[in-house]
Amino acid sequence: MNREFISRRAFCLLSGISGILGVVMLVVSFSINPGLPGDAPVPALIQFAQQHHAGELWGAWLQAVGPVFIVLFAFALVHLAGATQRLAGWMTIFGATTLMTVNLIEITFYISGMFAIPDLMPAISIKLVYAVQHLYFMVAAPALFLPLGVVLLGSQVLPKVLGYFALILGCGFAAAGAIFMLTLRLPDAVAAAGSVQPIWWLAAAITLMLRSKKIASVDHP
Repeated sequence: MNREFISRRAFCLLSGISGILGVVMLVVSFSINPGLPGDAPVPALIQFAQQHHAGELWGAWLQAVGPVFIVLFAFALVHLAGATQRLAGWMTIFGATTLMTVNLIEITFYISGMFAIPDLMPAISIKLVYAVQHLYFMVAAPALFLPLGVVLLGSQVLPKVLGYFALILGCGFAAAGAIFMLTLRLPDAVAAAGSVQPIWWLAAAITLMLRSKKIASVDHP
């Protein structure tokens, strides 16, 4: 084994670890951050913010940092696929940037909801969270998964089935965004569908690590 083989395999392994770490951080964030109860009266919201202060803020931190590792993993897939100079690769980078931006906006409103002064801050913040959640379905998730699916289908980095699933996810999120556009608060079942994303990232990250030797050997028989 030469140095280039070792370097390429290490890149695959570290990229997979990045994806797994990002997913783990997201799962933990969802488990410790119950989210503001949107239908509660203002006094109940203030009380909730006081009782769940630490969980909400640490959950917000994990939800902010976790996707950074997932975006890094997505960029690594584009690099490994040799798509950094292709339109699908550029659009994947655009989609990842968009998803990260929407995620940070949502987290900002989670944090602002922890302020008890003025009294209406928690109530306003949770409504803004509901508004931002539409953006995941309208543009953020489709803008990432659709071009990433194209990138994967045009390479041998991951099995084609993961590329097709990425396309299905992108189309599904886009369809849900259009169908529920006139619903100010997304139904709980629809919002929960966003949890499919971490499952895909986890599967892709583990698969990349398992295929690291094969990928590293492509140019080194």
